[in-house]
Parts: sequence; structure tokens; C-alpha cells
Amino acid sequence: MAWNSRKPEVLNRVVLLPVADIRPNPHQPRRVFDPAAIDQLARSIAANGLLQPVSVRDLKNGSYELISGERRLLAYQSLGQRQIPAIILDLPTQDSAVLALVENLHRADLSFFEEAQAIANLMESLNLTQQQTARLLCRSQPSVANKLRLLRLPQAASDILLDAGLTERHARALLALPNEQEITAAAKHMADRRMNVAQAEAYIQHLTEKPRPAACRTFVVRDVRLLFNTISQAVEVIRQSGFAVEAQQTQDEEYVSYLVRVPRSAALRSRSSA
Repeated sequence: MAWNSRKPEVLNRVVLLPVADIRPNPHQPRRVFDPAAIDQLARSIAANGLLQPVSVRDLKNGSYELISGERRLLAYQSLGQRQIPAIILDLPTQDSAVLALVENLHRADLSFFEEAQAIANLMESLNLTQQQTARLLCRSQPSVANKLRLLRLPQAASDILLDAGLTERHARALLALPNEQEITAAAKHMADRRMNVAQAEAYIQHLTEKPRPAACRTFVVRDVRLLFNTISQAVEVIRQSGFAVEAQQTQDEEYVSYLVRVPRSAALRSRSSA
């Protein structure tokens, strides 16, 4: 049947909408779609039909915004279908954004970086605080904050983690490092060695531990005679080395002086031999 009107055709409370009239949801958290998975879904739809309609909201301008079912829509497009079964929901922008995010959060193949970016986009577009976002998503504020912290990682490190199949805990461990270069290098090290979470956390802890300076022992001389004995022993060591050293101790009412004299010729010989 040719499509001659913008008005949707109602089929058992489901409508047929022109595929060309459906706009992507700007709050769609998924940024990467596997072409092989889309092709597999398209073949399934061609053989068995669409088991679950997509959901949209009416933008009141002759077009519709997708709420859920972007993979199904892409599969329909790949099949060259002009119309797709859809359910039209009457939702404001905020509810549409939240529903699009929540619908995808329940899918296991949504990466933790996509989830974090989707939460950030939701907050920015709706001007929400972390606390408000947490309430909308039925989460705690700390869990939202932890997700958002993942976005501090450089893109290179994020790509390494995803390509290696590493987890969100691997990503959070990297946040302890001070700069992008160290984070990316550590991510590559984790991926190359296929570290589990415990190994990765131990590795990061090792990187962040600061070497302790060698302890300096401090001595308190309580008897000045020990000091004089030490000087005398040093003078004796110099004499045994072949230098005609002279030592003289004098004292007055305020000070005890110790004068050590080495012949200039001996000092010059020592420098030239060095």
C-alpha cells in the first residue's frame, strides 16, 4: 500500500510510520552499532517479522523522535522497508530522554563508557544536578558520580580498555594516575598482560607509591670528649695515609678550638693524583 498521508495507520493499537519520518533520539546512549548484529537482526525480521514495535514520540512537526528500538530501525532501513510498526508515546522531552537511557541501560551490550556519556548528556541537556539525575534513574548520587568520573579518562585509554574487554573497575583504577600519558600507558600494560581486576589494582598501587627517602640517623653528642676523640681519630687516619698533618687544640673561656694543618705541597699532590 502506498503511503500518501502523514497520518499514521492504526493496526491493533500499533501504527505504521514512514521510516524516513523517524528521527534519532539525541539522548541515545549507544554510539557504536555492530554492523554484523544489525545484519543478523535484519535477516531475522525478514524471516519472522518484527516482534516488538519501536517506540516514538510525536514532535508535532510531521516527524517523530525515536525513544527505543534504534537497532530495529536500522535493520528496517537496511531491508529497504518504507514503513515500520511503532507505538507513539505522549512524553515530554525529559521523560523521553530518561526512557531512552533506561531502556538501553538494561541491555548488557551497552559499554560503561557509553552509559557514562549518556548520563552526562542527559544532565547537560536537561540542566540536571547529579542528585536529580540519580533520582530520575533510581540510583544513588555516588553511583552517578562514579560513572561520570570515567569520562576523565583520555579517549586512547578508553579505546584500549574496550578493545581488550576490560571492565569498569579497570577503568576506575586508572583514575588514580596523574596524567593522560601515564593513564594510556598503564591501560596498554593492563591490556597486553590481560590483567584481572586484582592485578590491575595492585599494578596501579605500585605506580602511585612514592619511594620513601632513606632514613637519616641523627646523633646527639652529650659528651664533648667524644667529639674530640672523633677528630683525633680522623687526624690519625690522615697521618697513616702519608700526610704530615699537624693538629693543635686550644681553649679559652668560651670556646675549645681544634686546628688541623696539612702542608700545601701535600694538598696539591693529592689534587693532581685525583
